[in-house]
Amino acid sequence: MRNKRLQSQITAGRFTLPAVILICTVCWISTSILLPTMGSERESGYALWQSLCTSYLPAWADRILSFALYAVIGYFLIELNNTFAIIRMRASVQTAIYFLLVTICPGMHLLYAGDVAAVAFLISLYFLFKSYQQTRPVGHIFNSFVFIGAGSLVFPQLLYFIPLWLIGAYNFQSLTLRSFCGAIIGLSVPYWFLFGHAFFYGEMELFYQPFIELVHFQPIEFGKSLQLWELVTLGYLFILFIVSAAHCIVSGFEDKIRTRSYLHFLIFLSLCIFLFIFLQPAHCMDLLSLLLIGVSILVGHLFVLTSSKTSNLFFIGSMTGLILLFCFNVWTLL
Repeated sequence: MRNKRLQSQITAGRFTLPAVILICTVCWISTSILLPTMGSERESGYALWQSLCTSYLPAWADRILSFALYAVIGYFLIELNNTFAIIRMRASVQTAIYFLLVTICPGMHLLYAGDVAAVAFLISLYFLFKSYQQTRPVGHIFNSFVFIGAGSLVFPQLLYFIPLWLIGAYNFQSLTLRSFCGAIIGLSVPYWFLFGHAFFYGEMELFYQPFIELVHFQPIEFGKSLQLWELVTLGYLFILFIVSAAHCIVSGFEDKIRTRSYLHFLIFLSLCIFLFIFLQPAHCMDLLSLLLIGVSILVGHLFVLTSSKTSNLFFIGSMTGLILLFCFNVWTLL
């Protein structure tokens, strides 16, 4: 261990994830004490999501439920890597990175529709990866689009990812006429249930609201839609993304063809989410939950599978940046 670089010691350590969970829990409690009124000025947002929160969720459950949802996402990130060997070993570093990236964003400690959508997003991604070169991919594609449709009930903008999912299915050689029809049927299943509920209780506006919200574009006003800490955090995430994506592309010959396809799709998906945030900054907090999934996997791939002096320095710089960014974000919101 003495001869190993700090990067290797941390990424390969068995106590890394428990230590990160402890650190994140302490930071989570600290922000709840230092920023007790954070979120009181949040916009009303999507009407259906707000009605669900108002009707079924007490005010004190906001931070607790968001923490629980991030824990579920962290668990599925481990299962995703163990199933598809994206990082070529049974690693949990991508989950540790995800927890750290969420923790440095105090605004994400509150419950957003994007948090629920991110769980459905990740499960849908799992089934999409499962369809890779399957002789009968209809079932996996159907399940993938069912979860996309379910997530869009609370965050309608998730439907914008349908073309990306179809491109992914095409690249994974699982897009056929039957699987395309299965995707359309799977996507509509959650809306069948929503229509039945709305029709039975005479509240058809509930059924129309996701589609109204989908075509409602917010103005591109960074000064009004994004705070300073959000802009700085996005800049930090973009640097991590560029470096890790470049590593995946340059050293792609070391991975299997299947793994390379998964990584390239994650790069494409993360880039599109960055573009989505640029075009619709008002949805930044919801989209950050989706963005961190791809970025954490790519950064985990970089840190686990590199061992040079340059990568070790970048790792130390990234960890130092996390600490400074957390302090800056909390100071900005005080």
